[in-house]
Amino acid sequence: MRIGIIAPPWIPVPPPAYGGIESFIDTLARAIVRTGHDVVLAASGDSTSPVERLPGFPPSGSDTMGLTTHEMRHLIRAYAQFDDVDVIVDNTLAGPILARTAAMAPVVTIAHGPFIPLVQELYGAASPDMAFVAISHHHASTAGSVRIARVIHHGIRVTDVPMGPGGSSACFVGRMNPTKGVVEAIRVAERAGIPLRIAAKMREPAEQAYFAEAVRPLLGRNAEYIGELSTAETCALMGESCALVNPIQWDEPFGLVMIESLATGTPVVATPRGSVPELVDDGATGFVRPGIDELASALVDAAALDRTVCRARAQARFTDARMARDYLDLFADLLTADVPTAGALTADRPIRRTA
Repeated sequence: MRIGIIAPPWIPVPPPAYGGIESFIDTLARAIVRTGHDVVLAASGDSTSPVERLPGFPPSGSDTMGLTTHEMRHLIRAYAQFDDVDVIVDNTLAGPILARTAAMAPVVTIAHGPFIPLVQELYGAASPDMAFVAISHHHASTAGSVRIARVIHHGIRVTDVPMGPGGSSACFVGRMNPTKGVVEAIRVAERAGIPLRIAAKMREPAEQAYFAEAVRPLLGRNAEYIGELSTAETCALMGESCALVNPIQWDEPFGLVMIESLATGTPVVATPRGSVPELVDDGATGFVRPGIDELASALVDAAALDRTVCRARAQARFTDARMARDYLDLFADLLTADVPTAGALTADRPIRRTA
């Protein structure tokens, strides 16, 4: 098969630092290529993913993030050039608006964000003609009128992640945002008497304001902010930590940081929100607890968990190869009309099977 993948226009693929969607897209594209299929990527012009990329896209720009006109221009350019693919994988929010009329092949839309009412309305109107993927079972359970074709957990290249020795301090990795639970992580670590190192994206004005008002006053006693790290630096931080503290305050569809932590051998201590219970095996690869006191007690106990079990579970459940197989199975079903699709195959545009 020849598979077209559309990334959002805001951040390069792969991202230079924080960027969960862009990291996922790069991992999926490379994993599919390794199976022998062809991938062509529509992404910002400064992307460096080592797969075939469509020409003519401007560089990324966070100053336009969320601007619908910018995303639509990006999508129009992508769909216009995807005239020789068998399947299109759309990772944008606005894609379903355009795909119903512009797609020349079956479309899979991966829902990366929450199914808020506006998204349910948008996707619900498109779903009879399109295959939607939810990224956790909890995520799918909130889809409302949106017809979910598959639930597919993310995967990572576990073999590229070095297993770490652990350490005496814990870590927090994410965005500087109240929904991510930065303040709660500091309180958990302080109550447990365990030092906490915080690696967080802090580029947007709202993130900087939250840091100044809520986070900075809590630093110094037991917690340290070390900035936004690259992927390699993040894995090193996780690997030398006793646990990843992830007290999220919202129903996150999928917590990529948690499977990255498990790959380094570091257990996860998290609240039971969103995808957490699907990713963390309570008592084996971490602890899932509801409140600050319970999380603090779990953080103390996390050092006794077997790091090799954490690594083994990541290898068994969350590899890029498993993820690629799951998506290729869906694509095969689309091409045999087992799943509703946007676009259509015609006799004069046969499937290109390269594996």
